Parts: sequence; C-alpha cells; structure tokens
Amino acid sequence: MGYKRPRHNSVVLNLTPLIDIVFLLLVFFMLTAHFVEDQALIVDLPDADNSPAAAEHEETVTVIISSQSEILINNQPVSDDELVESLRNALDKSEDRMMRIRGDNEASLGVAVKVLDAAEAAGAKAVDILTEKP
Repeated sequence: MGYKRPRHNSVVLNLTPLIDIVFLLLVFFMLTAHFVEDQALIVDLPDADNSPAAAEHEETVTVIISSQSEILINNQPVSDDELVESLRNALDKSEDRMMRIRGDNEASLGVAVKVLDAAEAAGAKAVDILTEKP
C-alpha cells in the first residue's frame, strides 16, 4: 500500500532581529530621556566664575530661598519658627548630613544668613551654596 505519512513542517521564528530592535529602542529612549529634577519653585541662581561642580547625592538636603524670602526644605514650605527643627529632621534622614542652598539672585542676604545659622544649629556637616557659571 502506498500510504505516506503527512509531513509536519515545524516553523521556527527567528527572534534575534526582534530582540535587536527592542534593545535599540531601549538604548534610544535611555539616551534621549531627560532626567530633570522637579522643583517646586523657579530660582534664578547667582553667577560665579570660580565655583566647583557640586557632586550629586540623593540624601543631600536642599533648601530653596525664593526672591520673596520664602524658604523651602526639600520642596516643602517652612516658616521661620520651624526652620531649625525642620532642618534637624531633614538632616537626621540624611546619611551624610550635607545641605545645599539654592538661593535666588534677588533673595535677601538676611534670609540666607538665617538659613546658614539654622544649618549650624541643626548639625549640618557641610553646606553648599549653588551658583551658575555665566
């Protein structure tokens, strides 16, 4: 009897080009993504010609002084009475106990001195004042 078994062709899809495309898209989006730090307040930093670059640390406490003398600690508004206690709480959560001041170009010098004094009272080990290169 001339009975022939039907052949089963197994189809194997080559996934290598698909994986290559996925990795290329991943690299493209990683390179073009902007990792911008969200800020609650726009601050016009003063210019400085000879300022060193600040190292990025996740734990660093950021204090923002606006042109209207508003003070924000890690993007949370703080009154003058709560300044030392709020700084102490924020610094206790930070391992390096470092603090950055982002002061507006039009901010009062008296407010900046008040923040520096509060930083010393709260136990900050180091204070950076952020500027922009012209």
